Amino acid sequence: MAQTRFYKGNSSYSSDILYTWDGKSLYKGNSSYSSDILYTFDGKHVYRGRSSYSSDILYTWDGKHIFKGNSSYSSDILYTWDGKSLYKGNSSYSSDIILNISGNRVYRGHSSYSSNILYNMDAPIPVPILMMIL
Repeated sequence: MAQTRFYKGNSSYSSDILYTWDGKSLYKGNSSYSSDILYTFDGKHVYRGRSSYSSDILYTWDGKHIFKGNSSYSSDILYTWDGKSLYKGNSSYSSDIILNISGNRVYRGHSSYSSNILYNMDAPIPVPILMMIL
């Protein structure tokens, strides 16, 4: 499986790799060692490290919302995704946009200015994993 790398800002230099995603786990830096796994994602839950135990669930994803822990209650919504932007809580107000994605670049807030690029990625990745690196 191809790996996706996250670079600091608009960089694509190997020295600026912050994280590596292999389709299941997020690693620190340019690593693929199991000891460097920060988070694991099964398509619905984000787990701490390389765990898949329910006691290690950090967040739950339903395709639109990211919930705290193993919850799906609206009171536990931390973030909302609309296909382009990530909002705080259960909001759709532009003032609540934390980041947006355009192409393979992640921008701070509602901006699309190059000075507001947080990350450059090789390929798109799941929103819950992107949220974990903020």
